[in-house]
Amino acid sequence: MASSDPNKRPRPGPWPPGPTPPESGPAMPPSSWAKRTGFRPKFSGETNATDSGPISVQPRLPPPPNQPKESDANIDLESGRRARPVSNSNGELSPVPEKPAQEKDKVVRKRRDSDGGGGRGGAVPGVKGSRPNGQAAAAAGKGSGSRRGARNEEVVDMLPQTVVDDDGFISRHSHMKYELRDSPGLVPIGLYGFQHYLSLLGSLILIPLVIVPAMGGNYEDTANVVSTVLFMSGVSTLLHTAFGSRLPLIQGPSFVYLAPALAIINSPEFLGLNGNNFKHIMKELQGAIIIGSAFQAVLGYSGLMSLFLRLINPVVVSPTIAAVGLSFYSYGFPRVGTCLEIGAVQILLVIIFSLYLRKVSVLGHRIFLIYAVPLGLAITWAMAFLLTEAGAYSYKGCDVNVPASNIISDHCRKHVSRMKHCRVDTSHALKSSPWFRFPYPLQWGTPVFNWKMALVMCVVSIIASVDSVGSYHASSLLVASRPPTPGVLSRGIGLEGLTSLLSGLWGTGTGSTTLTENVHTIAVTKMGSRRAVQLGAGVLIVLSLIGKVGGFIASIPEVMVAALLCFMWAMLTALGLSNLRYSEAGSSRNIIIVGLSLFFSLSVPAYFQQYGISPNTNLSVPSYLQPYIVASHGPIRTSYGGLNYVLNTLLSLHMVIAFLVAVILDNTVPGSRQERGVYVWSEPETARREPSVAKDYELPFGVGRVFRWVKWVGL
Repeated sequence: MASSDPNKRPRPGPWPPGPTPPESGPAMPPSSWAKRTGFRPKFSGETNATDSGPISVQPRLPPPPNQPKESDANIDLESGRRARPVSNSNGELSPVPEKPAQEKDKVVRKRRDSDGGGGRGGAVPGVKGSRPNGQAAAAAGKGSGSRRGARNEEVVDMLPQTVVDDDGFISRHSHMKYELRDSPGLVPIGLYGFQHYLSLLGSLILIPLVIVPAMGGNYEDTANVVSTVLFMSGVSTLLHTAFGSRLPLIQGPSFVYLAPALAIINSPEFLGLNGNNFKHIMKELQGAIIIGSAFQAVLGYSGLMSLFLRLINPVVVSPTIAAVGLSFYSYGFPRVGTCLEIGAVQILLVIIFSLYLRKVSVLGHRIFLIYAVPLGLAITWAMAFLLTEAGAYSYKGCDVNVPASNIISDHCRKHVSRMKHCRVDTSHALKSSPWFRFPYPLQWGTPVFNWKMALVMCVVSIIASVDSVGSYHASSLLVASRPPTPGVLSRGIGLEGLTSLLSGLWGTGTGSTTLTENVHTIAVTKMGSRRAVQLGAGVLIVLSLIGKVGGFIASIPEVMVAALLCFMWAMLTALGLSNLRYSEAGSSRNIIIVGLSLFFSLSVPAYFQQYGISPNTNLSVPSYLQPYIVASHGPIRTSYGGLNYVLNTLLSLHMVIAFLVAVILDNTVPGSRQERGVYVWSEPETARREPSVAKDYELPFGVGRVFRWVKWVGL
């Protein structure tokens, strides 16, 4: 029983009262959004706290006697704000007159188009006040104890409108030149589409320049594969932007497929082949890609991808993609070192253009930032060509076509490496390439299906799907009104499986998936129109039919390819780690998980590769490809040879180890949804109600109505 002594009664607190600490009283009942996501007010800022300090609660004073009581007539239903009274000429208070319809519509459009206004929108990375996992800060005001009118006023007035990063991710409607459904005209769309593809030139052409020589192909084979890659990239992009996720994402040969392709190419059964190794290995590679792609299509269209999304978070995506870039460190600079004066200049030029000259604008375009890779390639290629024509790499009595083992002269033996790697001879590739060539399916022969290699590709298709999930989410925050629904994402993954299957039939050597670098290109070029990407895909198909284009690309020296790959793989690693911005990157839980994933992704494959080369292995395999022949000498040696092949190959792939460690730790170590940074996708019911979201993601030509009964795929 409370004491009746007046001296012991608690004294009243200060007026106005300050905010009650969370520990001293019951918390405000969380909103339905907070219940779903698990956000905590003391971390997420739901109490309307700002970085400048706590906010004091002002008392609500009674209105003056001559002021009429606030009525619902003063509420602006369109903008969600209560009309503020103003003084008239007689000193009396009267409500603000109703806004014109056009101004109201502008306010509503601002809320609808913003990356997170009014619902489960996307975060604006780098903008103060955005949620780590995709919600806008203003939308978290519910549950803070504030009045509804004040909350709605926050949504309208406090959305970030300014550019924070000079070349990065900011509020979509304040910086995108063309948005997702914009089509301003053929000329601007064509120009922006051309620069979009030109900035991704390295990702499109470099993989065939690596895998075809590894298969024993010549200049003509390389030119034909490059043309096929360009053709299938254009076709896949058109299909994806029309019937997939419908985001402006370019489809092409992803680096996710490079390491497993090299592992299959260097399988022990291929090392002793005689004759045309290229076609034989390509047919085996085609069979593995077709089966792995069919598995990915089933994963997407069956709806299993929607369930799999529960395991995929930024903490999983980040180390997985980063490991793809880090896995080729043994190939990058060692190949550049074979002709250092060419390779080092290539790397320095790309770094100078992309970093030191990134703010230089010419005719309103940051050409050095957008075209860093093609500009660096063109300048270095021209320099190497002039040096070759001037005789800098020609030595008297020495022939670059003579094998090193047959060279007798010490003078020629000393300079054979420079002659082989520094010379730029474009005549071979250009002469062997026809003017017109149409890529067709099964051009290398009937694919050969091997269950061991197919099983490896099935696992790789899961990694490719994880890569695409991060790209879908990041790109949607830039160009779309909302992130896609899980059904739209499943539809996109399913179509990626179908386009990869087509790539396997046409014989590109790799599967087709979303290029991760595309997200950075969208942010830099400020081009979010799917029409530009579609027009660029059409141009790419036309260029693929000109055989000389493929021959010209095939003549790029190997040193320059390696130098460009050093930059591209470093970019891929950074883009992977940038997914951590959707989570609490400073959390010790996430730091440990990402650190362990990256470390073991490098250390475990090194353990598998330390067992050396078996005696019957062809020692002519280049040193930079020897890590990919681990299937023949790995530590797993059971009585089942096929099982040995699959386990030794998969566990020697860096991205597989990173994914396994990250997905197990992230889904077993306790952590809130905010700390984990769970990707937030749009709800199907909300997407169907909002016309802007439906127009962004619905299928064209009424196709969506035909498949509306398939509720797990689509809106």
